[in-house]
Amino acid sequence: MADKKYDLLIVGGGILGTFHAYHAMEKGLRVALLEKDARPRGATVRNFGQIVPSGMDAKWQSYGRRSLEIYKSLQAKFDISLRQNGSIYLASDEEELRLLHELSEINRQHDYESQVWSAQKCLDHYEGLRKDYCKGGLYFPEEVTLEPETAIHRILDYLVEQKSLDYFPLHTVNGVEIKGQFCQLSTNQGKRFQAAKVVICSGAEFQLLFPEVFKESDMEWVKLQMLKTFPQKQQVIAGSILTGLSIRRYEAFRECPSHAQIKSKEDPDSFARKWGVHILFKQAKDGSVILGDSHEYADATEAGSLDYMLKEELNQFIVEESKKIFDLETYEIAQSWFGIYTQCKNKDLFQHTIEDKIHIVTGIGGKGMTGSAGFAEENINAVL
Repeated sequence: MADKKYDLLIVGGGILGTFHAYHAMEKGLRVALLEKDARPRGATVRNFGQIVPSGMDAKWQSYGRRSLEIYKSLQAKFDISLRQNGSIYLASDEEELRLLHELSEINRQHDYESQVWSAQKCLDHYEGLRKDYCKGGLYFPEEVTLEPETAIHRILDYLVEQKSLDYFPLHTVNGVEIKGQFCQLSTNQGKRFQAAKVVICSGAEFQLLFPEVFKESDMEWVKLQMLKTFPQKQQVIAGSILTGLSIRRYEAFRECPSHAQIKSKEDPDSFARKWGVHILFKQAKDGSVILGDSHEYADATEAGSLDYMLKEELNQFIVEESKKIFDLETYEIAQSWFGIYTQCKNKDLFQHTIEDKIHIVTGIGGKGMTGSAGFAEENINAVL
């Protein structure tokens, strides 16, 4: 079969690959996006849908803030399920409250709006928030939520219908070669594609194409467990709710002067530390509330060591800790699942380039939904 020719080929239809396609097409390039599944079903859809630059270090907060602009511009054109309903970090003790005040000052220096809220203001704003938990909050009015199972598909539909993206689901890439001035890519469908450059955003699955590169990387798999309640009949909890364990975990707070001293006093053997648990709440449009999450780690070459089963003790712990923070109308669980993403142990992202034609970009970790749109814009400029 004759090769289909493009300016750019992108492997992987998740949020990172999709926004690489978006920015390339904004520059007028002819782009094909290849996805192995009928619909993206990895980390891009198995998450909270919280777009929270507030939790990231300075570098990725910049990407996240640009992502907010891009998401909002898309929402102005068509409904990607975006709601600008803010994010809040809730402190459960004086140490966490101190970190909130310190981060507020850092935000001021970076010209990123945040508001320190008293405990009473938090209680007045969030129905069901427990008075015995909340000591105060830090609110980010510009941040948004998405419905993760909806947003990626609507963005892809927009790119196909309005921007003439050639999208090929159910196409597993099984070969990438450089032939002269072009790259040739073959798929399980027996099709071949040709382009000046290829960007690979397929998570750890790039190991199938470039096993030696993968073997030398410092990537690891991360497995997260999440749950969703049945819809709350009347109760409304707007935006992204991040709590004390999030304050103690997220990268943004590592820049706070008191962070190291506060972390040094934590019990390294606690259940939450062992399983990387921090408690998040996000209410979906149907009224259900997503709860989570936990973190288990394995070297990318030993992914099989992560059990595919859900650990019920983790789900129970997440629910019991959540009950200490919010009184929901119902904690009856409708669904539970796990997601898996890849990240690097010593870098914020995995990037590897072969002869300036094949660009592997993956291992974005938990930054994908928040940071991909902004990062991909910069990376497309670099690739081109």
